[in-house]
Amino acid sequence: PVRAVLVGYDDQFTFAKLAQACGYLRDPQCLLVATDPDPWHPLSDGQRTPGTGSLTAAVETASGRKALVVGKPNTYMFDCIVERFGIDPSRTLMVGDRLETDILFGKNCGLSTILTLTGVSRLEEAQAYMASDSATAKDLVPNYYVDSIADLIPGLDE
Repeated sequence: PVRAVLVGYDDQFTFAKLAQACGYLRDPQCLLVATDPDPWHPLSDGQRTPGTGSLTAAVETASGRKALVVGKPNTYMFDCIVERFGIDPSRTLMVGDRLETDILFGKNCGLSTILTLTGVSRLEEAQAYMASDSATAKDLVPNYYVDSIADLIPGLDE
């Protein structure tokens, strides 16, 4: 028997795959696992493509099951890295372009965070979260930001 359905990014996602996943998930012992909740990904031409979160939502809706997300922003992935390699979170920096996954992941793991503005999230979004009275919104505020990931290169020489 199939013991788990894993939803990850799949640009060949089809109705047939959805139906097959739902068939497996009729077994209550079959786990539903997703890699991340990102609803979309940016393309180089400024367009968007559906992300894993969109595919996961389809499987959740069709199966009536809720997925366990093991990737960002949940700590499972980082906990495994810490255990395996002895990483010190206080000396680790999370760099990412999406506030709701990358920056939240860093905060959830006790890391300092840098938002790069060449991707999904914009500085105005971070500023709005910073101005919010919500504690959850504060977790989406990076410690630092850079216009481009290339801005970090000079600091690597130090």
